[in-house]
Amino acid sequence: MRIIEPHIHMIARTTADYERMALMHTVACCEPAFWAGYDRTSALAFHDYFTHLTTFEPARAAQYLIQHYAWICINPKEAEDVALAKEVIAFIPEFLDAPTVLGIGEIGLNKNTRNELTVFELQVEMAVARGLLIWIHTPHLNDKLKGTRLMLDCLKAHGRVNPDRVCFDHAEEHTVGLIRDAGFWAAMTIYPITKNSPARVVDTLEQLGPERLLVDASGDWGPSDPATLHQAVFEMRRRGYDDDQVEAVFYDNPCLFLGQCPKFKPRPRRRGTP
Repeated sequence: MRIIEPHIHMIARTTADYERMALMHTVACCEPAFWAGYDRTSALAFHDYFTHLTTFEPARAAQYLIQHYAWICINPKEAEDVALAKEVIAFIPEFLDAPTVLGIGEIGLNKNTRNELTVFELQVEMAVARGLLIWIHTPHLNDKLKGTRLMLDCLKAHGRVNPDRVCFDHAEEHTVGLIRDAGFWAAMTIYPITKNSPARVVDTLEQLGPERLLVDASGDWGPSDPATLHQAVFEMRRRGYDDDQVEAVFYDNPCLFLGQCPKFKPRPRRRGTP
């Protein structure tokens, strides 16, 4: 069985986590640019971060036969300062041609402010102009539904955004249907304490079906664990799903979305959605 981790922040993880992931059959992982656990003090700090994502992490992952891919952006949590955001956006293009960069992400909203939406729109335009995939961060807790609707309305109004090439992450039961009904991909994030549990994710898969749905562990600097993705795999198997059905969700689906970027090497076992 092969597993793809669509969203994980390996800059915050130890090399031992790569070893664990490899032993759990992870063949590729994707790292969206995001908050470092503190607000960066200058645009140059982002430049160093993007350099790390495109040079050091692919080499570290390769030691464990894992392909590492990245997304580049200024994240929503640091997008309130529009002047700083524009400084960062100005040099993002120099990283987009890197051989492991899939597109723009994870852009989105944090507190659903006007400034965050402005920075979101600027980066959506960059992605559309360059024909790139987009990975979106939806707000947490009480702001999630409002923020998801705001971004869906924004993307629909844009007129040139292809929903097949956009994934909304951190989706939960009350937003998965909304996202997919609009034609976009949804990803459900598992955390040990907050967000979805493995059981909630499998419940949603059973209730709504696996089409255009990804699952990720999003390991980062807070309470998180790359193994939660594999706990969801076990939960599916515990409920009686066979390996083919499990691999369709945890390998084929990521291949179908991420494989729209020619840089992404893994290919689904078969064409079409499970």
